Amino acid sequence: MAKMTADELARACAKAMWDEDKASAGLGMAITAVAPGQAEITMTISEAMVNGHGTCHGGYIFTLADSAFAFACNSRNHRTVAQHCSVTFLAPGRLGDKLRAVAREASRTGRSGIYDIDIFNQEDVKIAIFRGHSRMVKGEFFPGVEVEG
Repeated sequence: MAKMTADELARACAKAMWDEDKASAGLGMAITAVAPGQAEITMTISEAMVNGHGTCHGGYIFTLADSAFAFACNSRNHRTVAQHCSVTFLAPGRLGDKLRAVAREASRTGRSGIYDIDIFNQEDVKIAIFRGHSRMVKGEFFPGVEVEG
């Protein structure tokens, strides 16, 4: 039976998901960090993401946070999906801003988890807060892999 450290497994799960994630890649997102129950993803606001108010459409900010949520809650080799998500917008994102979504696990019990994601601009101003509730489903990214230690 193969063994990995928890950090190695989190990175392997992220790579497996990223290789199939056309939505995140198509929006120019990049994973900058991943660990068990955590992920950090960046995205630059392009012209196509700006709404009629001249600010980033909230759906793109939600999508960035949702992607960070997905990589955080799938970091332990269990396939996990979103069950419920909410977002609160605090400040606008603007054309050219480089956004950073930082996801961290707040709670994980049984098949359910809660994750908090903060979204910052390049000046480290928090522009949104996202909370995601996850639910484990059947399947693993790497069947039979055990965590060392």
